[in-house]
Amino acid sequence: MATTFKLQPLVDLAAQQNDAATKKFGQLNQQQQAAQAKLEMLQQYRRDYQERFQNAVQNGMDQTDMRNFQDFLYRLDEAIRQQRALLEQIKVAVQSGRTELMEAQRKVKSFDTLAQRHQEAEKAKENKLEQRAQDEFNGRLAAYRMMQQNQE
Repeated sequence: MATTFKLQPLVDLAAQQNDAATKKFGQLNQQQQAAQAKLEMLQQYRRDYQERFQNAVQNGMDQTDMRNFQDFLYRLDEAIRQQRALLEQIKVAVQSGRTELMEAQRKVKSFDTLAQRHQEAEKAKENKLEQRAQDEFNGRLAAYRMMQQNQE
C-alpha cells in the first residue's frame, strides 16, 4: 500500500499561493493598462485643448479667456503629471507581482517534482513487492511441481 506524500499540505498551499499570485498579477496588469489608457486620453485631450487655445489666440481673445485657457492647461498638465506618477507606481507593483508570481511558480514546480519523486519511489516499492510475491509464488509452484514429480 502506497504511503501518502507527507508534504501534500505544502503542495496545496503552494498551489493556492500560485493561484493568488496569478490573480493579483492579472489585476495589476489590468490596472496598468487602464492607467496607461487614461494617461493617453489626458495627453490627447491636452493636445486638442492646446490646439483650440492656439486657434483662439490667432482669432483674438480677451485676457480673461486667455487666463482661463492657461489655467485649464495647467490643470491638465498637473493631471498628466499625477497620472504618470500613478502609472510608474503601478509599473513597480506589476514588477513586484511578476516576481511574486515567478516565486510561487517555482515553489509549485519544486513541490511537484518532490511529489513526482515520491510517486516514483512508491511505484518502485510496489513493483518490488509485486516481484517478490511473484518470485515467491513461482518458487512455491516449482516446489509443488517437484513434489508432484517425486511422488510419481
